[in-house]
Amino acid sequence: MSRRVAVIGGGLSGLAAAHHLGEIAPDDEVVVFEAAPRAGGIVSTFRDGALVLEEGPDSFLTEKPEALALVRRLGLEDRLQGTRPGFRNSFVVRHGRLVPTPPGFYLLAPTRLGPTLASPLFSWRGKLRMALERFVAPHPDNRDATYDESLASFVTRRLGKETLERIAQPMVGGIYGADPDELSLAATFPRFLALEREYGSVLRGLARTRKVSASGARYGLFASLDGGMQTLVDALLARLPNVRTGAPVRTLAPRNPGFLVDGESFDAVVLALPAKAAAALAGPFDPRLAEALDAFGVGSSATVSLAYRAGTLAHPLDGAGFVVPRGELLGGIIGGSFTHRKFEGRAPQGTALVRLFFNDEDARLDPATLAARAHAATIRLLGAREPALSAHVARWPGGMPRYRVGHLARVRTAFESAARHRGLALAGNSYTGVGIPDCIRSGEEAARTVMGARAD
Repeated sequence: MSRRVAVIGGGLSGLAAAHHLGEIAPDDEVVVFEAAPRAGGIVSTFRDGALVLEEGPDSFLTEKPEALALVRRLGLEDRLQGTRPGFRNSFVVRHGRLVPTPPGFYLLAPTRLGPTLASPLFSWRGKLRMALERFVAPHPDNRDATYDESLASFVTRRLGKETLERIAQPMVGGIYGADPDELSLAATFPRFLALEREYGSVLRGLARTRKVSASGARYGLFASLDGGMQTLVDALLARLPNVRTGAPVRTLAPRNPGFLVDGESFDAVVLALPAKAAAALAGPFDPRLAEALDAFGVGSSATVSLAYRAGTLAHPLDGAGFVVPRGELLGGIIGGSFTHRKFEGRAPQGTALVRLFFNDEDARLDPATLAARAHAATIRLLGAREPALSAHVARWPGGMPRYRVGHLARVRTAFESAARHRGLALAGNSYTGVGIPDCIRSGEEAARTVMGARAD
C-alpha cells in the first residue's frame, strides 16, 4: 500500500532522503518542502560567464563512500573530477607568508615525522614536543569508547600547544569554522581518540594504519563534479517530481497514525532542517524533543570568490589553497582555495580564481566589506597588483553547525526523543557530520528509518 512522506527541508540531506525513499518505495508519494526559493541549501554553484563559483562546498571526501555511491546511482560518474595531481599541496600562513604544509601531515598530526621536523613552520621546541608524543600516556578516561574532549585539549595534551596553534587549529577551522576549545573530538575526528586508545600514541597509530582508499587513489582525497557541486543537486531534483520551493512549513502535528504538515496529511515525516529550526516545529507537540534539538550549536559562514588576471598575482599559486591560524589576524579570513588550480574548467585560460573563507563573526559583515577584506588579503598573501576582475560573495547565516564537546550525547538524546514518534526521522548536518557524504548518509538513514516504521 503506497504512503505519503513529507521531507521538511530541501537541503542536500533532505534531497538525499527523498531520492532514497523513491529508491526504496517507488510507489510512495514524497513531497519536499523547502522554505528558500531554491533547493540544495548550502550546496550551490553560481556561474559568472566562464567562471564556475562555488558558494558552498566545492568537493567531497572520497574516503567516505556515500557521495561516490550516489553519484554513480545518478549516472554522473563520467562527470567526476579529481583534484589536479600537480596542485594537491597546501599552505599554512605564518607571519603573513604562505608556508607549505609538511608532506604527510594529516589534519592534527604527522603521518611521517621527518618532513614535519624539516618544516620551517615549527620551532625546534615545537618539533621536539611533537616527537615526544609517543611517550605521552593515554588519557585514563579514553578506555571508554564514549569518552570525549575538546580538540584543543587533545592536541595540546598529545602534541603540544605549538602544534595546535600553528597547524591543527587552522586545519580544523577551515572545515568546521569552530573554536577548538569547544569542538568535540569524538564527533569530528574520532579516529584520533581511537588511535590513542588502541596504540597508546597517535604517531604510532598513524604510522601503522597509513593507507589510501581505492576511491582516493583514483580521484585523490577530494572529488567534485564537472560544472560544480550544483550538478549533484540538479541531478537529484530531476529525479524528484514534487519539490515545493518557497514553501516554509509552519506547523507539524503528530496524529494517530501519521502527521499533519500545515494541515496536510502524511504517513511519515523526515525532518531535514537545521536542529534549531526543527526545534521550533517540534515545540508545540513535544517540548522534550524541542529542548533536545535546541541544545545544538550553530554558526555562520561566508565565502568571497575573486577573479584576477593570472599575471597580476606574484605568488605562483602552486597548490590547492591555504589555512590561516587565528593568531594571524587576517581580517577574519580562515582559509582560501586556488580554485582554478584545484579543479579543471573553473576559470578561463589566463584567469586566476581565488576563494576566501571568513570566520563566524566576520561572516555577518555586508558583502562590500567582505569583498574589500578578501582583496586586501590577496594583496598581502598573494601579491595582487591589480584590482580583481570580479568578486562574488556568498553568506550563509546559521549555515554551519557547531559540534561542541558532548555532541554525540546530544545526538543520542535528540534521536531517542524523535523515535518516540512513529514515522518521524531527523536528518541534516546538525547531527553526524558536515561534509557532503555525511549529509547524504544522514538523509538516506532517515529514509530507511521511516521505511522501517512502515515495516513495523
